[in-house]
Amino acid sequence: MKNQAEMPRRLGIIAGGGMLPVRVAAAARAAGRGVFILGLEGFADRALLAPWPHEIQRLGAAGRILAVLRENGCQDLVMIGPVRRPSLLDLRPDAVGARLLTRVGRAAFAGDDGLLAAVIRVLTEEGFRVIGAHEIMREVVAPRGVLTKAAPDAQAMTDIARGVQVARLLGSADVGQGCVVQQGLVLAVEAIEGTDAMLARAGGLKRDGIGGVLVKLVKPGQDKRADLPTIGPDTVRNAASAGLRGLAFEAQATILAEREACLAAADAAGLFLLGLDPETLT
Repeated sequence: MKNQAEMPRRLGIIAGGGMLPVRVAAAARAAGRGVFILGLEGFADRALLAPWPHEIQRLGAAGRILAVLRENGCQDLVMIGPVRRPSLLDLRPDAVGARLLTRVGRAAFAGDDGLLAAVIRVLTEEGFRVIGAHEIMREVVAPRGVLTKAAPDAQAMTDIARGVQVARLLGSADVGQGCVVQQGLVLAVEAIEGTDAMLARAGGLKRDGIGGVLVKLVKPGQDKRADLPTIGPDTVRNAASAGLRGLAFEAQATILAEREACLAAADAAGLFLLGLDPETLT
């Protein structure tokens, strides 16, 4: 019989939107971990969380969030699922939240990566170990190489190289993770609006002729325990609607949510999915 020290550490999931929080929960449970989900009000899907032990709290209720994670024995934490960053006015922090904001400091007014790094630091100081979703679901991390029937041609590779340059600059400024490039022209860059809104904007700006590409990369120096680039079936379908030819993303550092559905959507639309070798990115 296992002693307490050998028992799997109980996982707390701080859940934003989408399917990924419950997929992390299922993978953790299959590995023998206890699981509790803290859903963020206005973002987490209550119907998806219903079968799991969970509680819904607003983002600013830091005192209750920390308390409920501790009450449920959570030792490790995963932060997963899209969350739209609120203004400080909308956040309405409770007393604990206000104190935590003081500890976060200037990062509260910085880019998303700076803020997330500060939040991870504070959670660690509070006694939790923050880990990446990819450490629980290793199968969702995108591999290297072409994953689809279609493959990029010379023009697409030229656009991808341009997109890598732009995405690196964006990431260095902690602005966004991706951009759309067509025939060497940068049609759109990702900022606070997110990938889907960027793709919709790019679709209205596309030029005649050969379609463009979406490039998504991890920000330089980004903490990979939160906000990894994510590609899902909707991303693929929205890229097709925007007239793109394919998607390129950093391998081993991008979450490919619902991989089979992504590949099916890409093959149906004739798009390529390309995992870029991180060792060759400049």
